[in-house]
Amino acid sequence: MELQDAIEYSLSLPAAEETTPFGPDVLVYKVAGKMFATVGLEGEEGRMNLKCDPERALELRDEWEAILPGYHMNKKHWNTLRFDGTLPGKLVRELIEHSYDLVVAGMPKKLRETVPTRGC
Repeated sequence: MELQDAIEYSLSLPAAEETTPFGPDVLVYKVAGKMFATVGLEGEEGRMNLKCDPERALELRDEWEAILPGYHMNKKHWNTLRFDGTLPGKLVRELIEHSYDLVVAGMPKKLRETVPTRGC
């Protein structure tokens, strides 16, 4: 999967939006104002930060060389995916959904109820 495919998939999730609060070199993907992914546009290799369950984050880092502790993020709760061609598209989509779902689940009930369901 290419980085652009991951970006398009992130934007396909219900109520997802792209913002640039940190400047033009960092794309931030949010749902109901809460960040679930970031993309750094510097360098040749694409990178995406995604929220992840802490135990699973460690397992993924052990299993995949292209998954690292979250760059400029809380390394316990965020992973960085390097788009070097080694990560299967199915895994990347699943990790984007996992991040999105974690963020939605952590919202106050009133805010969470404003987010359309993902149809899973």
